[in-house]
Amino acid sequence: MTTVEKPVRQSVSLPGRLARQVKSLAKNRRLSTSRILVELIEAGIESREAEKQRFFSLAERLTASTDQAEQRHIQAELARMTFGE
Repeated sequence: MTTVEKPVRQSVSLPGRLARQVKSLAKNRRLSTSRILVELIEAGIESREAEKQRFFSLAERLTASTDQAEQRHIQAELARMTFGE
């Protein structure tokens, strides 16, 4: 028997431009705006988790590397991830 999570109602205010984009996505995919928002939030959370995993993977590579050039490359990549470009 599978358990289904009970939905939790949330109220979110969106900027007008973003609300129009969400509504347009929902209309094009023939889904409700709520369903589109759930999908976008899930995708955002997954993306953040993947970025976090990538960061830790690079940090491990940095500590394991003995090649100076590779270390500089990894350091630059970690800096871009942390501080932006």
